[in-house]
Amino acid sequence: MSLLTHGDRKYQSSTLIGNVAEWDALRVEQRRIGPGAQNCVGRECTELAYILSGQARVRRKGDGQTQEGIARPGTSWLVPVGTHETLLELDGSVECLLVFLPAKLLEDSALADYGIDPAGTQLAYAGGFVDPALVRIGTALHGLLGGGDAPIDRIYADGLRTTLAAHLMRNYTVGRWRAPSRASSLDPKKLQRVLDFIEVRLGEDIALDDLAGEACLSAFHFSRLFHEATGMPPHRYVIERRIKAAQKMLVSGRSTIAGIALDAGFGSQANFCRTFRKLTGMTPSQFREQSFA
Repeated sequence: MSLLTHGDRKYQSSTLIGNVAEWDALRVEQRRIGPGAQNCVGRECTELAYILSGQARVRRKGDGQTQEGIARPGTSWLVPVGTHETLLELDGSVECLLVFLPAKLLEDSALADYGIDPAGTQLAYAGGFVDPALVRIGTALHGLLGGGDAPIDRIYADGLRTTLAAHLMRNYTVGRWRAPSRASSLDPKKLQRVLDFIEVRLGEDIALDDLAGEACLSAFHFSRLFHEATGMPPHRYVIERRIKAAQKMLVSGRSTIAGIALDAGFGSQANFCRTFRKLTGMTPSQFREQSFA
């Protein structure tokens, strides 16, 4: 039995991108959400939104808490089951991964095996935080989109779901989570300038000093603040954006894999294929074949 989710009803200004990955206790969607007020409905399951690209100022209210922050790549936003969310507004567009989990992240019997009181596993209404562990889990979940339904895929999905559930209960319960500090951060305008710089030059060599220069910071200071803002080091972010660009080129079918490797800035087909498989779990040829299946 599939989860009773609410993506279409809540994000009425959104577009579903590609296929959905769905199992009994896990659903993963990729959506492009436009600006404006969203429709605050659905408390049937827990929702975790992980921002992939774009940027928007977010204002939301749930269970009487008002939160404001910047939705930018690498940030996560959590809405636990049962949250009475009454407001969600964005002033820009973002592309995000939506992960839906059941009301009970893990069964009471499983919690009891480890001596965990189910009453202490209530998740917080948390938003705008950067968590490198969630970035890694999100990347793995992203790889499930468009995948097959072979038994091994289900085993992999179940493992990721359990890992995600345990991580959320360990770090984001009501008694554990604290709003992220606003002390030292990368100015949103500077960050956007850097992100725009990367997008324009994906096919070229991009040096850390060039990115730091766009933000008017030293390379060391920039690397730390960029990691805090996006959840990943600059080099990793560039690689992931190149893979995303390559995926679009593969779907278009207008170029060879060798040509795409060069256009996406990988230098060689071998390096491109190796990196593509590491991040997506399939070769470029397999991805292209699946897209036209």
